[in-house]
Amino acid sequence: MKNPNQHQAPANDHEKAQQIASANPFNRRSFLQSIGLGSAALGFVTGCSSDKKADEGSKGNPDIQGFEKTEAEAKSSKKWVAVSDKKVRVGIVGYGLCKFGAAFEFQNHPNVEIVAVSDLFPDRCAELAKACKCSKTYPSLEELVKDDSIEAVFIATDAPSHAKHAIEALSHGKHVAVAVPAVFGSLEDADRLYEAVKKSGKKYMMFETSCFHEDLYAMKQIYDQGGFGKLVYSEGEYYHYMDEPLASYKEWRVGLPPQYYPTHSNAYYVGVTGGSFTEVSCLGIPSIVKQLQPANNRYKNPFGTEIALFRTSEGGMSRMAVSWDSPGDHGEKGRIRGQKGSFYGKYEGHETKLPDLVRPPLPPGVDEGGHGGSHGRLTDEFISAVLQDRLPLVNIAVALNLTVAGIVAHNSAMKGGETLKIPQYKI
Repeated sequence: MKNPNQHQAPANDHEKAQQIASANPFNRRSFLQSIGLGSAALGFVTGCSSDKKADEGSKGNPDIQGFEKTEAEAKSSKKWVAVSDKKVRVGIVGYGLCKFGAAFEFQNHPNVEIVAVSDLFPDRCAELAKACKCSKTYPSLEELVKDDSIEAVFIATDAPSHAKHAIEALSHGKHVAVAVPAVFGSLEDADRLYEAVKKSGKKYMMFETSCFHEDLYAMKQIYDQGGFGKLVYSEGEYYHYMDEPLASYKEWRVGLPPQYYPTHSNAYYVGVTGGSFTEVSCLGIPSIVKQLQPANNRYKNPFGTEIALFRTSEGGMSRMAVSWDSPGDHGEKGRIRGQKGSFYGKYEGHETKLPDLVRPPLPPGVDEGGHGGSHGRLTDEFISAVLQDRLPLVNIAVALNLTVAGIVAHNSAMKGGETLKIPQYKI
């Protein structure tokens, strides 16, 4: 006998979009599964390290939150269409714990030729070259960006080096794609990076995975059509339990302040609206985890969980949580409430005719990858932006508005929740 609550797979993209909008989830996990995220949206700290020991036990896809494969989506009838027959000549830098240098499918994109790769450690550099089907290697990013045949660079190095490495690549006339976060704990680096991008005239894109989660993509389409109006309230969460620190170059992950890594959660406002946070009050609680006690980390950071309450550029409120020290349900997720509608796993509101909510198709041969099936789509967006000479989705202003708010939030937490103003970035 057929279960009356069982849903048939959607026959086409329109039916799938309607199911995304009208699903009735009973809990967070069923919510993720109902919109096609499955377990792959359950996120991992997405910077790559360059520390030798970070490679231990991480051959292939390491057993780390966020690297789970996405549950199969209903087959989309959308077909990928190339925006050009040109190939962008790309250099790839970084093959640490996450293996991110090869995880975003540059090597399989039909509009990409990987010219050269680099990692500080020769054996890892050789592995990256093999994974990227490339024979040319350089011992460092600084050497790679001198190669005039390279047009664009993907930077998957340690998070504290992202801004420095991006500025170096931009100064050599390269387009830049970079793993999150855009900058690491430094407002001065944020300003330097912003000016470097403007001066270079090149494309810059931060690969924020939440922006291509299936739910956030749907939220953005509805928001852009006006289906939410102004957002009254939004919330994002990034939960990743780390009672023991993951290996990292110069141990940058040890004691990492949660809000130094805020973009997965902050995307559930900034990535939906293109807006920003203007001020913040953030609180933390001293952690019982050893690495997250101030005597045991370079940051003098006492917090494993930081909860930020932001004022948004629309005048609304946003609660953004990042937690390393609370075991249990994990992942990257969010919800939004607007003047005309809300999205808690489904759309409910005044809009009766929803836009197309199905994510963009992937190029032939490109796998969607982890983190909610975002990897391949981020690469396609960056390469398309270069070929079409347009701003990429997570451009420098969006990247810094996602990142800098967290730096200020941590400063607020260290001051007992004092309300602080947040620098604003615009194109």
